[in-house]
Amino acid sequence: MSVGFERLFPGDGARIAHLALGPGPDAFTAEPVARLAALGPGEGAWAVVADGIVVGFFVLDRNLSGEHPYARAGDVVLRSLLIDAKQQGRGLGRAAMAALPGLVATAHPGTASIVLTVNVRNSAARSAYLRAGFLDEGELYLGGRSGPQHVMRLAIPA
Repeated sequence: MSVGFERLFPGDGARIAHLALGPGPDAFTAEPVARLAALGPGEGAWAVVADGIVVGFFVLDRNLSGEHPYARAGDVVLRSLLIDAKQQGRGLGRAAMAALPGLVATAHPGTASIVLTVNVRNSAARSAYLRAGFLDEGELYLGGRSGPQHVMRLAIPA
């Protein structure tokens, strides 16, 4: 399955309004339209596109201030990732994760790694990130709204 990415801006809410969280993930990620409207400094939103249809959403965050104590210089933080509940099970998440390092290398040259947090109760997402090549280095982030989160990192090839 091939996917691409398109940059989103705060006025693009209608493009992602159809995206739905599945049961369970709603406890771990923000609703996409609200998240898009609340972009902060250093954040860029992206649509995951397959066959011309927006099937997912995520944010890349370069604001490495105190909000991300687990981020290192040269990191980009992956946040609010979701694949539409109706589209899950088609390999779209796997394809998006495989293509993500290329997007980050192009959109943010010089990035050393992509870092994310995943709730310790969200074992399905953690397994998916591990399959995508992210490493769980054993660090926990304790500042999440839904409890402790694994810190995971994927190196960007130079």
